Amino acid sequence: MKRIDKQIKEQYLAKLEMVKSGSNVDLTEGKEVQQERIKRAKKGFAYFTRTYFAHYMTDSESERLIESPDFHINIANKVKREKRIKAILRWARAHAKSVVADLFIPLWLWINDDINYILIIANNEDKAKILLSDLQAEFSANELLKHDFGQQHKHGDWSKGYFITKNGFIAKAIGMGQDVRGLRMKSHRPDFVVADDLEDKDTIKNPKRQDEVAKWLLTAVIPMMDGKRSRFLFANNLFAPRMIQTVVEEWTTGWHINKVNAYDPVTYEPRWKAKYTADYWMEIESELGTINANAEYNNKPHIEGKIFKEEQIQWRKLPRLNQFTKIVSHWDIAYAGTKTSDFNAVRVWGLYKSDFIYIDSFVKQTKMKEAVEWMCQFQKRLPKTASIIWRFESQFWNDEVKRTIKEVEEAEKVKLHLIKVDTPKSKKYDRLEKMQPYYQNSRLFYNEDKKAHKDTQTGLQQLYGIEPGYRTHDDAPDADEQAIKYLETFIRTSDFKTRTGKMKKNTKRGWK
Repeated sequence: MKRIDKQIKEQYLAKLEMVKSGSNVDLTEGKEVQQERIKRAKKGFAYFTRTYFAHYMTDSESERLIESPDFHINIANKVKREKRIKAILRWARAHAKSVVADLFIPLWLWINDDINYILIIANNEDKAKILLSDLQAEFSANELLKHDFGQQHKHGDWSKGYFITKNGFIAKAIGMGQDVRGLRMKSHRPDFVVADDLEDKDTIKNPKRQDEVAKWLLTAVIPMMDGKRSRFLFANNLFAPRMIQTVVEEWTTGWHINKVNAYDPVTYEPRWKAKYTADYWMEIESELGTINANAEYNNKPHIEGKIFKEEQIQWRKLPRLNQFTKIVSHWDIAYAGTKTSDFNAVRVWGLYKSDFIYIDSFVKQTKMKEAVEWMCQFQKRLPKTASIIWRFESQFWNDEVKRTIKEVEEAEKVKLHLIKVDTPKSKKYDRLEKMQPYYQNSRLFYNEDKKAHKDTQTGLQQLYGIEPGYRTHDDAPDADEQAIKYLETFIRTSDFKTRTGKMKKNTKRGWK
């Protein structure tokens, strides 16, 4: 413990040096210049951050100053304007939610005389103290802040969990679930609370614990703020389907959900353009995989299926395409091509003996043209000894679909011979659920070459989300069901019996 404490102290000393290096004071400036700077800083959050926090705003590689993005400015203005705000900052990783919530906004309120007592809550007390150290470091070592607003270091120590400035500003750190009684200092109670990254690997697996923490926040922490100001910020990205923040959101109304995703999953356009590029996020997704990248950076957590489970997905080497009894593709058409629209889902499946094998797919929130182009390219790659049947539901047929198909076919010099099929009359959920026996009985396989394929993983995430009352996208599973239903008609009884007999033989030998 002594060694760890020593390391933390050393990190704090390094932090002080960083703060000192980024806050220079021009001793030759006139009083008017200083007063104008203070006036502008109190009014404008972006000016405040770039003026006093160059050590945070400077890119370490290019040494260029990065301006506060619009989502930083917008939430800061909202918090300043609304004295009783309760907000969840659901920002992607690496988008400075802790710096903004724990440091920039409190200090901006402080120079505006609009905060008296900050309480920082982290997953445990040690983490909370480290977060508090950022704040004390600014009061101790930010020369420009001290020059403009006075020397503030008085007494208390972040390593003890609290400090007080000369003008009476109180700052305290506690761990999640600690008793908040007795936090009053004379007549003052916390009027600004930040709950920062409360979730960890243990709480994610423990819904009961999540409920306990959510109840503690709502019945102990927030009611503790009994003054005219009671600002509460909950800073955490959404990396799991159920989190403390989602419980809070479910149990309450009137909370502001401030959601910021890192990039567009289709174009990779970054949300924070001054800091990141599309190439950067493409590289991140390549390194982490689509599912993990979306969970960490796009508030799109990996869904643990209740009906269709990840352990049911079997991966295998794809047989030669000319060995399949039949290959079919079903296209679930979407028109809009926006971030919130349905997906254009083109799913290619093949029947190999009595097994259904997923071959490839296109699953994207795009216009129809891109989906048809993908189909043409797939058909071009087919060996001459293999063929495919392209199908789509007749309910989608209209002049726009017809025109798009014709234009792409002419441009690609390919004839797809798309077949319209009637829309199934049964409920979609009932149809999709009928695929489950095939997964249970190991009759469905996935092309192992597509394990890291973004569209394949998107389709699986949609599949895992299918459950009673689901509200997730289902375009890929819908297309899967239609393709598999068609292939069922080509199963040969002799192949099925042969496979069944083999399985019985294996069972007798102890294979289960």
